Amino acid sequence: MGKGCTAVIVAAGTAQRMCGIDKMMTKLRGVPLLLRTVRALAASEKITDIIIVTRKELVQEARELCEQDAKRICAVVAGGSSRAESVLRGLEAVRTELVAIHDGARPLVSMRVIEEVIAAAEKYGAAAPAIPVHDTIKVAQNGIVAQTPDRSTLFAVQTPQVFRTEAIRTALRAALEKNLPLTDDCSAMEAAGYPVHLTAGEEENLKITVPSDLILAEAILKRRENP
Repeated sequence: MGKGCTAVIVAAGTAQRMCGIDKMMTKLRGVPLLLRTVRALAASEKITDIIIVTRKELVQEARELCEQDAKRICAVVAGGSSRAESVLRGLEAVRTELVAIHDGARPLVSMRVIEEVIAAAEKYGAAAPAIPVHDTIKVAQNGIVAQTPDRSTLFAVQTPQVFRTEAIRTALRAALEKNLPLTDDCSAMEAAGYPVHLTAGEEENLKITVPSDLILAEAILKRRENP
């Protein structure tokens, strides 16, 4: 393993909640969303290589789209049937000690978020950005509230999530063998007994999930371009 940090951008989902919009290729202020995500990561000198994992039918389009602009793209690969399988396919091409796994649908991630979480992973081995939860959360069973967790202990975790490469490879393989339900990559590390350290995320590091998120992202980009 060489020094540095490879970014694995996971963009292999089917976007079922986007009402038929192919969010990876939809444009935000004239630039395809996936390309904006690539550019955000490529802007950091801590990211030495970039690997894109996308749907099989988008591999060639993604390669042509991004290679003309981002010099650090080293591979574009087809994803698997689940997020964990897609991440593992991306990890096969990683040759650096650290890997930053990032949602392709988070194009607004800032340099500060990227570099702080990488620095934490360099120190601790596993780190993720997160923001405090502002709403009161209820745990319910059969439509009845069973518990109200202490809001001060709750955080919404974002990406990039950064790990030592061999550790996350091992953790993801073990989680898949056990058929564990994984909602993010930190979950695999937690299941394997690794402590994951949290860094400060940002409200603007939103994940484009539903069509209204595109409107919000457009507004954020417009403000950034015209402060």
